[in-house]
Amino acid sequence: MSIKLKILTILTTVLVIVDQLTKLWTVRALRYSGQNLPAHTWDGIKQLGYDPANPEEISIIPGFLSFIHAQNPGAAMGMLVTFEHRMWVFLAFTIVAVGVLISMYRQLPDNDRFQSATIALILSGAVGNAIDRVHKQTVTDFIRVYTDAPAAKAWLLDTFRTAEWPTFNIADAAIVVGVGMYLVQYLVFERDKDIGNAGKSPLDEPEGTPGTPPGAAT
Repeated sequence: MSIKLKILTILTTVLVIVDQLTKLWTVRALRYSGQNLPAHTWDGIKQLGYDPANPEEISIIPGFLSFIHAQNPGAAMGMLVTFEHRMWVFLAFTIVAVGVLISMYRQLPDNDRFQSATIALILSGAVGNAIDRVHKQTVTDFIRVYTDAPAAKAWLLDTFRTAEWPTFNIADAAIVVGVGMYLVQYLVFERDKDIGNAGKSPLDEPEGTPGTPPGAAT
């Protein structure tokens, strides 16, 4: 098994499992108190062992980080929430994304590590959230990042009208990290490589050709 296949298989599998386990824990440990949900979504939540007697929030770092139970019927940051045919959009997007990722993976050398990890992160995020949508047509989010610091909160409210980041999950984080790694690869490493190649001249090449002694006529 090649290095790139090991990385893709192991990292994707581990992240999907962690994502699903954390979402299962969220449903079982925290009470949902958000917007009204359709009946089929509630059915899916109850199948996972939902208990309305649980607390709404668990504080991890007071004033900065906590865990809550959120159900997102849209895409990242709540996009397409009111669009009637959003499930078809998500399905099409997931199929296209997986196809593009597989195509990129096939072009990688067998010993690649960095880009294989990049693809595994994005793929695991897409699969993790797709599992949620197939099951209950919403995605379980639970990581809440916010601030209660008076000055920072006032500035954020004045500038962005909110003092917290949209609630997210492990799959979302994997996609963001993967996309960040992809940008680093192609905006930094590939750019440096192109600059290095552009700076070369024919005089930089070793004298002679393969199989020809140096100084010999060609």
